[in-house]
Amino acid sequence: MIDTRQLRAYGRRPPQPLSLTLDDGRSLQILQWLRILPGKRLVGQALLDGELVLAKLFIAHGAERHWSREKQGVEALQLKAIPTPGLVASGRIPGGGHYLLTRFLSGAQTQQQRWEALSSSEPASAEAQGLVAEVVAMLARMHAQGLTQSDLHMGNFLWHQGQLYVIDGDAVSVQSSSEALNARDAADNLGAFFAQLPVAWEEQLELLLVGYLGVNSARAIDPQRVLQALERGRQWRLQDYLGKALRDCSLFSVRRNWWRFLSIKRSESAELLPVMNEPDSLFDSEPLLKDGGSSTVTRFTRGERTLVVKRYNIKSLGHWLRRFWRPSRAWHSWLAAHRLQFLDIATPAPLAMCESRFGPLRRRAWLVTEFCPGQDLLSLFDPTGQELPAPEQCQALLKVFSELARQRISHGDCKATNLLWHQGRVWLIDLDAMQAHSSEAAWRRAWAEDRARLIRNWPAGSPLGLWLDEQLPR
Repeated sequence: MIDTRQLRAYGRRPPQPLSLTLDDGRSLQILQWLRILPGKRLVGQALLDGELVLAKLFIAHGAERHWSREKQGVEALQLKAIPTPGLVASGRIPGGGHYLLTRFLSGAQTQQQRWEALSSSEPASAEAQGLVAEVVAMLARMHAQGLTQSDLHMGNFLWHQGQLYVIDGDAVSVQSSSEALNARDAADNLGAFFAQLPVAWEEQLELLLVGYLGVNSARAIDPQRVLQALERGRQWRLQDYLGKALRDCSLFSVRRNWWRFLSIKRSESAELLPVMNEPDSLFDSEPLLKDGGSSTVTRFTRGERTLVVKRYNIKSLGHWLRRFWRPSRAWHSWLAAHRLQFLDIATPAPLAMCESRFGPLRRRAWLVTEFCPGQDLLSLFDPTGQELPAPEQCQALLKVFSELARQRISHGDCKATNLLWHQGRVWLIDLDAMQAHSSEAAWRRAWAEDRARLIRNWPAGSPLGLWLDEQLPR
């Protein structure tokens, strides 16, 4: 009989189908695994007495706490008449694990799946506004009943036959059993949800709050407190995401030993792992984009995609002695690119990063990204600076630098060749020197250097240079 220890031992590859005998003697047939957190939790589509159910198996040491919270959360939602898949059964798995079964809603989609299927997720999109408004209205219903959801993202709301359902009972808390949530907690919970949305959605905050109050007007919501909660939530999510980029998890496949550290986006692992096992082979047959002393860059193809690999070289013993004790430039660029993507600032998607090591000592390193076919601004704009770019290009350039300033990020090398025009946006490349500043003074110094370097791409006193000096944030 399969017990908790065996379920843990399966790691990322539990067999399917799989039969599990429940504590009441019934047989649960797992048909398909939907989510696997190795050694912690398994979620799958299953059959119980001929009925389709969603099975959550809690298999971590001390799993009873999470199982109990999940069960209590589902029961609280049901008690308050908040739509959630009905509880079918729950109990213990031999060896210390627990299970919880709910109705399986065939054909349902998460709000995240619906969001990703949109032609545009910009705030101006009526469809995108509708999806967000549905979640906000559901939060208003929960808050009116004294409930909060602490793991607020689109994936925890399920759309089925014209009805929105709340899932993940583990994150549901009863703040008040007899009255609506207080204004401060409601504002904080709303801010936590808005932090999941792209930065541009902040412009829609007041409109979304009007929709919220249309469903739950029991408390006056302070927009400023919502904004503060949003910023806290976004910073927490950003740091959590950057941490995941360096550890093995559902999003990233990370392998490390004495000789190397390798992180690959899990969705790219099957295709890129053979490449990253011998990254230098890519430089033998492909034409080089750059062959400098400190780095070498080339393009390569995988299927129909063109990708870029950058190797960070060690030029000499002295160069190695200055760099071996700190993270490589590939490591730094890997995190910088993920930071920009998280903040919806255009940059080629980072796919894999590898450091050659001797224990804790770093040597050469490699970074793989998607290829951006855009035109660099040095060749796109008038090199004499006598003519201003097209209005949409001016707007895009100011937008990206305004967002960098807002996020206290400096690029560190604002040559116009590091700025590409592609698909109506300005893309940033060559992120080796990028920094996110916690000190206002340090950011001001770095920002002044970025600003001056960008303006110097065109002749001093030229109309374009003067326009940049006037328009760029100071």
